[in-house]
Amino acid sequence: MGDVVAVQALVVVDVQRAFFGGEGAVPGARVVREAVEGLLGRAREAGALVVHLQNDGAAGADDEAGTAGWELALAVVEGDREVVVRKEHDDGFAGTSLGGLLVGAGVKGIAVCGVMSEMCVSATARTALARGYRVVLPHDAHATYAVPAAEGISDAVPAATVSRVAEWALGDEAEIVARAVDVRFEAGGR
Repeated sequence: MGDVVAVQALVVVDVQRAFFGGEGAVPGARVVREAVEGLLGRAREAGALVVHLQNDGAAGADDEAGTAGWELALAVVEGDREVVVRKEHDDGFAGTSLGGLLVGAGVKGIAVCGVMSEMCVSATARTALARGYRVVLPHDAHATYAVPAAEGISDAVPAATVSRVAEWALGDEAEIVARAVDVRFEAGGR
């Protein structure tokens, strides 16, 4: 954790209605949503690339494609610098145009936010690191659910602990910052 240098893109992972409203909302959904909204505002103002990843959940899942829970929870201002990329895997790069978008925009560093910390956020951040991107992960801008107890294995693991472990598991390559307000953006370019 140190000084944050500006990044050229914001990747918003699965901020969908199923996870940010009603009984199915992740713990702390309001706080995470506010942090993501702040990131979005600053990224747009700076002219950074904004990519909203939208998970196409399986039939019957809370985020099943085409259902109310699948819809994005935040407004998108689509254009050259803000796009929606649908995905079917945890990793936002797998089978999508995310990699090409980042390369095409001359991005060197990204901020990643959204849900689920230990799944889609982590998988996307890990691939970005493997591809040589600088990855900034604001602690207050990602979340997940608690892990239920498993008899003979462990007690329940609180959601906040799961999120923190997901950060830790990324190793020292990812830059974990405490607050999303400390993330800065700049326009990408070649």
